[in-house]
Amino acid sequence: MIYHLLYPLAAKISLFNVFRYITFRSVYALLTSLSISILFGPQLIEWLKSLHCRQHILAEVTCHQAKEGTPTMGGIIIGVALVVSVLLWADLTNVYVWLSLLVFIGFGAVGFWDDYTKIVKKQNKGISPRAKLAGQLVVAVAAISALIFQPAYSTQLAVPFFKHVHPDLGLFYVPFAVFILVASSNAVNLTDGLDGLAIGPLVVSAACFSLFTYAAGNAMIAQYLNITPVPGVGEVTVVCGALVGAGLGFLWFNAYPAQVFMGDVGSLALGGTLGFIAVLAKQELILALVGGVFVFETLSVILQVGYFKMSGGKRIFRMAPLHHHFELKGIPESKIIIRFWILSILMALMALSTLKLR
Repeated sequence: MIYHLLYPLAAKISLFNVFRYITFRSVYALLTSLSISILFGPQLIEWLKSLHCRQHILAEVTCHQAKEGTPTMGGIIIGVALVVSVLLWADLTNVYVWLSLLVFIGFGAVGFWDDYTKIVKKQNKGISPRAKLAGQLVVAVAAISALIFQPAYSTQLAVPFFKHVHPDLGLFYVPFAVFILVASSNAVNLTDGLDGLAIGPLVVSAACFSLFTYAAGNAMIAQYLNITPVPGVGEVTVVCGALVGAGLGFLWFNAYPAQVFMGDVGSLALGGTLGFIAVLAKQELILALVGGVFVFETLSVILQVGYFKMSGGKRIFRMAPLHHHFELKGIPESKIIIRFWILSILMALMALSTLKLR
């Protein structure tokens, strides 16, 4: 909105020419969403308390019983901050921006449905796994179907470390990309078990993909780095900036000891959007490295459940996801969180290095 209001004035006042630059608007999108989150966070927390939107802690997670009753569904403030910031600073004629918002709001709606069922209807397990998966699939299929019909978008797959390997998946790209969105959404959801554990790596991943989207949207940079160009996708850098700002603002209140939890309304939306941005930037496979923390957490659950069934009740980890295993080994929660953040930063740097290691 600000872009459309002020950039046309550049013809008369050269100062307004700065609004044409994606980097400028991305920085201010970050600052705007950060400000909204921090300014309105306390009011949201009090509002959630008044509605009795409080987290229920499972009895088996004994080390978290002190957190019983902490307000949840704090992902709402992330959503408000991100959407408002994007509408203010992005070029609203860009289809990739609108598709990103569609994914964020759609996955967030599924998460809200689950949270509402748990908290308001007092059904501790929320909606059924099938219903949750169905909702995620509907949003993902709609977004990817709209995406592949964009003239500038390619169904070729970029393979990290290999310069000339670009297999074209054709229509098979749709289920592949849908899987990425749904898997990413659920991976972030599984990771959201300690104070600030999920939002920290999410912010790092969003910052990393802001560079990928900017490079893919710039023809000269894409040619130099030999990555698949996607004309127009550079505008999604503004979405990434808003995502980083909203995440940092939420972390202000979610840092240990947390004043509020994001709930499924936040984790499903953030994970799905991160997966979609990876698809937009044509860096689908590199998401596994950028979001390595989310991958490790998900794999720990898959391995634990699989081994438990095959062995007749034996376990690999003391508890899954992985962060609970380390907690039960006596490592302080704050130390686990910081170490996972460090791993996330290192893996994001490794992912960026693949732009030249080809």
